[in-house]
Amino acid sequence: MSDQVQPRSRQTGMWLLFVLVFFSLAISLLVGRFPAPGLSSPAALLATETSRAVFLHLRLPRVLTAALLGASLAASGCAFQMLFRNPLVEPGFLGVTQGAAFGAALAILVLPGVVGAVQISAVIFATAGLFLSYGVARRLRFGGWVIRMIISGIAVSALFASGLGILKYLADPMSQLQEMTFWMLGGLSGTTWGTTLMVLPLVAPALLILVLLRWRLSILSLDDLTAHSIGTSPARERLLLLVAASAATAGVTAAAGIIGWVGLLVPHVARRYFGVEGNRALPASLLLGAVMVVVCDTIARSLMVYEIPLGIITSLLGASLFLSLLSSGQVRFKR
Repeated sequence: MSDQVQPRSRQTGMWLLFVLVFFSLAISLLVGRFPAPGLSSPAALLATETSRAVFLHLRLPRVLTAALLGASLAASGCAFQMLFRNPLVEPGFLGVTQGAAFGAALAILVLPGVVGAVQISAVIFATAGLFLSYGVARRLRFGGWVIRMIISGIAVSALFASGLGILKYLADPMSQLQEMTFWMLGGLSGTTWGTTLMVLPLVAPALLILVLLRWRLSILSLDDLTAHSIGTSPARERLLLLVAASAATAGVTAAAGIIGWVGLLVPHVARRYFGVEGNRALPASLLLGAVMVVVCDTIARSLMVYEIPLGIITSLLGASLFLSLLSSGQVRFKR
């Protein structure tokens, strides 16, 4: 009887997650510092032309982008952790995050004032970080596939971090360095419909691939011989999932800067309550990630008169919850 009840309870929990996503979106749209600090009614938000413009052209795209950001980072983190069989892996460890940071800093230094240059450069170098890590891993001749990718990812991330340090050293401390620092703190303060439409074409197909292939994650987390005997092509399918997860990470990182802990923490919570199988853990991670970032962004833009960088809020909340998980012994994989 318990084996029959558990899938039903998890299915009910998944529907509750959908409700929680829509509830968090609705509350976030009503909370802000305009037209009055705190929670406003829909009538107040649409009462004047100015409030309607703020709601439709600033707050609405920002809330939707925050949900997309959280969903992308959490789903990518879940995929990475299962593919690499490592619960401490996060979406940007293959050089994606550091590559995006290097690309954004390079655009700030070389192409100041060019519209979209920071975002485009961040996407290009984030993608380059992934393929560079994959290329280095293929040339290594020791260890298994997982350890080779982890080693190459660490090396490529360190390479981009060194380049970022050089760019910071060359930047004007009165303008460019401040812009680099603020971008790397992460945030959605300048989000418009243009930002959302820029992210969507890259992130939507990547998330669709992850969701459609979520049931393969459990198989691909096995060793190559076992996965191949089940009827998969481990190298090809892993590469497809890695590219999809990295593309989603690159797209949202280019738009929002470096947002930490979402891709590391949320998959642990999803596996804790929905099981370790990819067909349940990945959708749960996606929905929980959207809720977490929407809530954190709402706090970031409404708690104080001056906006708090989103990366600070997610790091504070994520690190606190992760310490709680560590102390409870829940950070582990079950087979």
